Amino acid sequence: MDILAHTLWVGVGVALARRRRSIAAGTVAATLALAALPDVAQMLPIIGWWVFGDGSWAVLRAFAAALPGQEPALPPLVTLVSHHLHCTMHSAIVAAAVTALLWLVRRSLWIPLLGWWSHIAIDVFTHSASFYPSPVLYPITQQGFDGIAWNTPWFVWVNYIALGASGLWLIFTRRSDPAK
Repeated sequence: MDILAHTLWVGVGVALARRRRSIAAGTVAATLALAALPDVAQMLPIIGWWVFGDGSWAVLRAFAAALPGQEPALPPLVTLVSHHLHCTMHSAIVAAAVTALLWLVRRSLWIPLLGWWSHIAIDVFTHSASFYPSPVLYPITQQGFDGIAWNTPWFVWVNYIALGASGLWLIFTRRSDPAK
């Protein structure tokens, strides 16, 4: 799924959760940021190549919007680092290790991690084997599930229509709080 949709879906989830309990603005922001982080992290080597090397904005934009098999050529080191960041940030094993470590330190679940977990769970089913499959068992394997490609035009439409409908539902079902 694309970065914006990940963030919007987590926003829907946070809005629903806020109907049941108070969630601090910082927690909301961190949750939204972690929903986008796996894809943003993958772009960092390419952004670095653009800013500090001989990359270009056009190549960065082409990479971000590429269809399967149409990604622009990148230097081998940039490709390698970007690939392994993709694998690391989309790994349930890595996310579980971070979650467990934070659980040990905090003695509770750090709620913003749910943004990252939602990204992984969604991407398992919205990435095809031919275009950035989500390697949920990385570093054991880089193999991913062959889901539907998120950038398939009909799927993009369905996804954003569902997001719009969810947003409208949230607006029309919100209760006015007399205490506010």
